[in-house]
Amino acid sequence: MNYPLLKTIASPADLRRLPRSDLKQVADELRNYVLESVSKTGGHLGSNLGTVELTVALHYVFNTPEDRLVWDVGHQTYPHKVLTGRREQMSGLRQLGGISGFPRRDESEYDTFGTGHSSTSISAAHGMAMAAKIKGESRKAVAIIGDGSMTAGMAFEALNNAGIAHGGLMGDVLVILNDNDMSISPPVGALNKYLARLMSGKFYAAAREGAKSVLKNTPLYEFARRFEEHTKGMVVPGTIFEEFGFNYVGPIDGHDLESLIPTLENLRDKRGPQFLHVVTKKGQGYKLAEADPVKYHAASAKFDPAVGFVKPQSPPKPAFMNIFGEWLCDMAEQDPRLVGITPAMREGSGMVEFHKRFPTRYYDVGIAEQHSVTFAAGLACEGLKPVVAIYSTFLQRAYDQMVHDVAIQNLPVLFALDRAGLVGADGATHAGNYDIAYTRCIPNMAVLTPADENECRQALFTGFQHAGPVTVRYPRGSGVGTEVQKQMQALPWGKGEIRRQSTRGAARPGDAPRIAILAFGTLLYPALKAAEALDATVANMRFAKPLDHELVAELARSHDVLVTLEDGCIMGGAGSAVLESLQAAGLSLPVLQLGLPDEFIEHGDPGKLMSLCGLDAAGIEQSILKRFGARPSLLRPAANS
Repeated sequence: MNYPLLKTIASPADLRRLPRSDLKQVADELRNYVLESVSKTGGHLGSNLGTVELTVALHYVFNTPEDRLVWDVGHQTYPHKVLTGRREQMSGLRQLGGISGFPRRDESEYDTFGTGHSSTSISAAHGMAMAAKIKGESRKAVAIIGDGSMTAGMAFEALNNAGIAHGGLMGDVLVILNDNDMSISPPVGALNKYLARLMSGKFYAAAREGAKSVLKNTPLYEFARRFEEHTKGMVVPGTIFEEFGFNYVGPIDGHDLESLIPTLENLRDKRGPQFLHVVTKKGQGYKLAEADPVKYHAASAKFDPAVGFVKPQSPPKPAFMNIFGEWLCDMAEQDPRLVGITPAMREGSGMVEFHKRFPTRYYDVGIAEQHSVTFAAGLACEGLKPVVAIYSTFLQRAYDQMVHDVAIQNLPVLFALDRAGLVGADGATHAGNYDIAYTRCIPNMAVLTPADENECRQALFTGFQHAGPVTVRYPRGSGVGTEVQKQMQALPWGKGEIRRQSTRGAARPGDAPRIAILAFGTLLYPALKAAEALDATVANMRFAKPLDHELVAELARSHDVLVTLEDGCIMGGAGSAVLESLQAAGLSLPVLQLGLPDEFIEHGDPGKLMSLCGLDAAGIEQSILKRFGARPSLLRPAANS
């Protein structure tokens, strides 16, 4: 496909040199380029097709990167990346060594703030706007936030703060609400285009301020203020944003450059907090995505744009989220107290079928993780059994609620932690590397680490029966393909199991050490492979908390060295729990902790990333040999066995 205009744009400065009449063609080429790129690499699709014109208009009107653009979540920034010098790098999007699918400050000066989680953009842009005031610099800060992200309390906290002066200073911040869940009929669109130009123009602003000064200390002032608010509120849904101290403009068609550009130009020249409401359509310009925006939210693999997404010829192994979704429905049939909660991740958490079958017991609370946890606590106080389906990375946002509202009160809330461990292409912002460490330190909290699909189902059942808070963590994607038993049976509480027993007896001087690998979670299976080469014992620990102290002590007394293995951070993780257990029991022997290092892991193929971290079977074997095979002096004397 040919892109004659797009090829001439190496930076937004090149875009700004073009006549406005060329921008429609630029947008068309940009949309086609994004579609072609994503069809080859995978990645977010619908949201990026929906922000093409808005991206073009922003870089055309504002002096980027001097003016700061902050993209909320950031999954809609592919057009932004293309226009800011990364067009040729799109072929490596979300791949190891390639560019990120989200904004990153270390990737481009145009990525002014790194994002990945939602609802942070207004706070960041407000901070940048106030920094410019404090430093005496003249620049604009723009936050682009979706309607979904506006359901989070943090966005409103930022609006509340940005709409008032601080020490006499008011930041020049523009908040753009990208509303892609609302349709514009032609009459409304035409009317709002006119109103947007009118209310963003100098005449309206001058008339408004003039009227204020004339009426300021008269009884008519309050009447006029309320009349203006409610007159605007009858036509546009902006009264709430005006109450926060913002000048509201819109809604306008986010795909109409002839409306977007003059409106943005007017708002660029205004002082203080401004709010522009634009309406866009996910998947704009690609009929398949327009018709099914949920399906075409993201492409998990390559596809032919002419055909669209196709189902694989052979059915894939069920993903862990499907195991969870089936368990949730089965458990709900058995126990009418079960209530399912998700913070805006119905599809991603496997809750579509539960929603259909149990609509009165299903709650999507929006992007409101804090609320989801305390809401669950309230349900539990009244005798219900809430299940919070949440990504590991997103539970970080509700940590205080998990401690203060659930654990302190020892309430029976089950946290189904999806996307535990590395998530691959989404990178560091979405990695679930820290949940073992940040949950096991909370009193009353139990932490289950199932090894495969069947054990995940049984672990969920086990956690649901528990009388206190429980987290059950499982990774993205599918497991080893273990057959899932329909019957639900509780796992022995706080107990692991031996999955492979070494054939070696007591070590003699000069012999290789007797090794026991304590595996937490799905790394049990690469551990079993490595153990075959090392003739090591392998324990499936199942619980990071309560830890099976008896099994740890038994393995310590019958082996020369222990190896702990987890797909989470080493610091404070399950391996640390084993060390604490050994210390409490007065047992001393060499312990090798294998897990994720103390660094943020880049995006890329999950298998490759695990290999680079030494957490595949070959890496586990090599790490053990490097530590214990090459340094026998570290081994304790055989007489201690």
